This record gives sequence, C-alpha cells and structure tokens, in this order.
Amino acid sequence: MGPSPSFSEQFDRLSHWRKSFAAQMASFREWLAAHELLDAAVQEQLQRLENLLRGDKVSVAFVAEFSRGKSELINAVFFSHYGRRIMPASPGRTTMCPTELSYDTGLQPCLRLLPIETRAQPYSLAEWRERPSTWVQLPLDVDDADQLAQTMAHVAQVRKVPVDEARQLGFWSDEDGVENPLVDAQGLVEIPKWRHALINMAHPLLRQGLVIVDTPGLNAVGMEPELTVNLIAQAHAVVFVLAADTGVTKSDLAIWKGLLQPCHREGDAHLVVLNKIDTLWGSLDSGTEVKELLNRQRRQSAQILDIDPARIVPLSAQKGLVAKIESNTALLQKSGLPLFEDLLAQGILAHRQSILRSVVGESMAHLQQQVLRSILIRRRDLDEQMLELRSLRGKNTSMIGRMRQRIEQEQQAFENSTAKILALRTVHLKLMNQAFHLLGATSLRKELEQLSGALEHSGLKVGVRKVYASTFERLRDLGAQVRAAAAEVQTMLAAMFRELNAEFGFSLQPPGDLQLHDFERELAQIEESYLQYLSFGNTLKLANPMFGQRMLKALGMRLRAVFESAANDLDLWSKSATAQLDAQLKERKRSFARRMEAVDRIHEAASGLAQRIAEIESAEQQLDQLEQRLAQWAQQLLQVPQAQALESAVVPEAV
Repeated sequence: MGPSPSFSEQFDRLSHWRKSFAAQMASFREWLAAHELLDAAVQEQLQRLENLLRGDKVSVAFVAEFSRGKSELINAVFFSHYGRRIMPASPGRTTMCPTELSYDTGLQPCLRLLPIETRAQPYSLAEWRERPSTWVQLPLDVDDADQLAQTMAHVAQVRKVPVDEARQLGFWSDEDGVENPLVDAQGLVEIPKWRHALINMAHPLLRQGLVIVDTPGLNAVGMEPELTVNLIAQAHAVVFVLAADTGVTKSDLAIWKGLLQPCHREGDAHLVVLNKIDTLWGSLDSGTEVKELLNRQRRQSAQILDIDPARIVPLSAQKGLVAKIESNTALLQKSGLPLFEDLLAQGILAHRQSILRSVVGESMAHLQQQVLRSILIRRRDLDEQMLELRSLRGKNTSMIGRMRQRIEQEQQAFENSTAKILALRTVHLKLMNQAFHLLGATSLRKELEQLSGALEHSGLKVGVRKVYASTFERLRDLGAQVRAAAAEVQTMLAAMFRELNAEFGFSLQPPGDLQLHDFERELAQIEESYLQYLSFGNTLKLANPMFGQRMLKALGMRLRAVFESAANDLDLWSKSATAQLDAQLKERKRSFARRMEAVDRIHEAASGLAQRIAEIESAEQQLDQLEQRLAQWAQQLLQVPQAQALESAVVPEAV
C-alpha cells in the first residue's frame, strides 16, 4: 500500500467533487427551465443546494497556550511550499491576536488589521467587519515569500500602554492579577497592537474553501468571548497543541475543559498534538526509551483530557517543516506530520463530504418528487383531453358546438374561483408572517432584553445563570410557537386543498410537518458553550460591564444566524406547499386554451380530431421521456465523481 494522500491532496479531491456537482446542478437547472419544470419551490431548493456546494467552507482552528508551536504547525501543514516560515513562529507570544486565513475573490491579496483601540467601543467583531475603513490594510505579494512573511509579522506586533488604558481595553484585572501583563520600569504594560487579523490570499487550499483560524492563548486575560463561542465553536475541526516535554499543564487543561469541550459538536474533529517531540530525541540514549516516554505521555494526556489516545498525535512541527522544505522523506516520517495530516483529513474532509452527500441525497429525492408531481399533473390533463376528444368521434357539428360551450362554462367557473384562491393566499400569508415574526430580529432582541440587563450593569452578577437559563427556555418556546403556527397553516391548507381537489380535480397535497431539528440542536449547543462565561471562575470578569457587553454581542450574533436559518427552512416549507397550487393553476389555464383550440380545429375540419389525438399521444410520449430523463438526472447527480475514500489512519507507536 502506498502512502496516504496528504491533507492537501484530500482537500483537492473534496473540492473537485463540490465543483463537479455544482456544474451538474447548473445543467440540471437549465434542463428544468427548458421544459418549464422550474417552479418557485424547485428553484429555491436548487439555489440553496448550489449555494451550499459553491460556498461551503471547511474551517480548522488551531488552539494552544503560548509557546506550544501552534503557528509552526500551520507553517508545516499549509505553507511549506514557500521554503520558509510564513506565519510568525519564534519562541514566546508570537500570535498576539486571532488571525483568520481565507480567500475572497472580491479582494486583492492583503492583510487587514483591526486596531486594538476598537475594544473600547461596544461593537462585535462581526459589526467591525462591516466597517472596512476601520481596518488597516496591507498588500500581500503571494509570489514573494520574504515580503509575505514580513507582512504577516505584523500580527505579532505589540504596544506599551499605561495600566489604566490596559484596564479599559480589557487586558488588566484589578481583582485577579495572575494573568495580568508585567509592568515595566516606566509603569507601562505590553498589549497586542491589533484586535483581529484577516488574511486574504490565493493559497490553493484557501481558494478551495479552507479557512484557518490561528488563536492566541485562550486563557489570556484579554481573551474575547466572540473568539471561542463563534469562531472556534463553529470550526469543523479544532487542533489543540500541547508540548511533548510538559504534557497537559494546568493552563492547558483549563483551555480544554473550559473553552473547547463545551463548543464541541457531534461530528466535529478535535485533535490533540503533542508537539516538539524532537526535544526528546537527543535527551535519552535509547530510541526505545524515547518511544516509551512518548507513548506514556500520550496515554496520560488522553486520560487527563478524557479522549481516545488515537486522537493524540506526537509530532515535531519544526522538523516536519524542515523535512518538507528539504524533501527529506525519512525526517518527514520521523516528524509524525504525515500521520497528523491523515487524521485531519479523516476528521474533517471525510465527515464533511459525508454530510454534503447526505444533504444532496435528501434534496435530490425531494426535488425529484416535486418535479415528478408537475409531470404527473400534465399527464393527467392530457388523459382528460384524450377522453374528451375520443368522445367526439363520429359526432356532428352540433355536438362539437355543445362541447365548446361546456368548456367555456368550465373555464368561467374556474375563473370565478379565483376569489376563493385569493382568500386562501391571504390567510396563508397572514399566518406565515406571524411565524416569520417569531423568528425575526425584533423577537430575538426582546427575548434577550432580560439577559442584557443582567449582564451589562456594573458589579457582581447575582442570579445571572438563572436569567440565562430562562432566556433559553423562552427561545426554545419560540421554536414551539413557530411549529404551532406552521401546524395551523398545514390544517388550513389541507382543508382548502381538499375542497379544490374535489371541485376542480386537482391533486394538491398539504405539506408535511415543519422540522426544526437544527434550530433546537444549535440552541442547545450555544447554551452549553456560553455557560463557561457564567461560571464562578469568571465572576470577576463578569463584574466588568464591557465584558458582559462583548459576551452579549457574541451571543446575539450566534443566535441571529440560527434564527435566520430557521426562517429560511420555514420559507422553503411554505413555498413547497404553495408551488404545487401555482403549478396546477397554470397547467389548468393552459388546458382550457388547448381544449378550446382543439375543438375549434375539429369544428373547422374533420381531420383536426385525428391530428389533435396524434398530438396528445406524442405529448404523452414526451412526458414518458421527461420522467426517464428526470430519473437519469437524479442518478447522475448522486454519482458525481466521488473523492477517493479516505483510508483509515492508525496511530503507530511514537517515534
């Protein structure tokens, strides 16, 4: 068996699958439009599926205490092709501010830096992203490794400020001074120069949708809630870096238990790295002793962190980087880096593709059902026309005239029913607006008012956990109210659809129950991830109203995204219900026109009857072909060239 594909190769395969599927979906859309099968609900679902595939991002967050070699690991995995370090990775605190690496086609390669002074204002990072003029922007030359590295070094810049300013910006605590920065002879302390960094560059992996999040020490005094509960909590993989010579320290454990475990979602990859194993290579005479030491360190770390030892990878990021630059295969294997890349690919890429394939499968089944329903409506209409025309064989002009009169009466009765259908739409719209209101920004803001009052006042926050719990109870109740409103819509549509089916021979089906599983699951995950900030250990931080404001901003942003997603699900559910009514109304109007035309042709010439029957038979054959091609499309889309299956990685004994 040859070597396993690298993380980059695995990511390439996932990207190829996404692009292939998106291209096929575009062709499918054109086919539907060409055959007038693209109603509002089908179009909406296709658009959501295409957006998911084209815009799908895979986020990997690297987390560690200071001086664990986290930035060096990023260099080794993603930037070794430059032949040097790109991210600052010298000893000490090199990652002073959170740094995101991604690619946006609308921007030139650049480094954008948010000044630390913005922390004095009550705006979240998400809000600052909408104010590009606030950021300092530096150009990046992605073809010049030296210039790139020099520009990247800005993320590690610091500045010296008086204690009062450090306190105002959240880097000094009078109550708990353990994590406070050192005061120099001039009475100044060192703080980061920048609050956040955004790097936009056309790295091959970033172009394909990878997002890398490089974090400073999460238990530092100035750590922002938005970082852990938004950026890290929503990452598809978290890489937690320890030092092999120290194992799990007290501060490491505080980060793991307090900040990472609460953010973990089912299916996400949490990998632990025992970095710097090269520091042990020369410390003992026997290679066997080194292996034993590392294996013991891995077992102990796994026990402390309460995870499977297979998720802990001993490696040397520094030696791995050197090995890649020098094309030293033996050193690369010894570094342990290839195994880490295998596990990272397994953890996020295989899982991500599995999720996407599941979504695609469910969506295609639903789409096929919707389109097939439109085809069946046409088929039933043609069958009715055929029966009508065959009944005219051998009939005189008087009978044909009466047939035309009867069609005109049916058409008039149908037109008169528009008031009933309009009333249906009015009631439906009213009920849906009520449901959408429950998921709107105003409703969310109202439910957060009590928590906002509890967090934003000065002093100790007595009873804030109780207020927090009741807030989430109310948010869950909003979901229940939305489902109740949807059930009311469902009941109303079912009654009206039965009436229209009986009166006009429609085949309308009421929608199924509205599902909000993602809404409920996300609420539970958010509630759990924020509890860390309400613990006894954060009592003093919570006493600062600025900290409470930042926490509330981060929470509000997460919840707003969840509410918007639920509103989109509600909208698609509603459109799926009404689209079939629109389709059958449209087809019925066409039917009247075709029937009148056929009768007129028959009245004018005897050959018109046979000709029209032949046309209907041809149309029915075309519908057969449409059904067959639809099934082929569904199968074709589900069999888009698959990314090569990821091989199971087994953690060997440490080297």
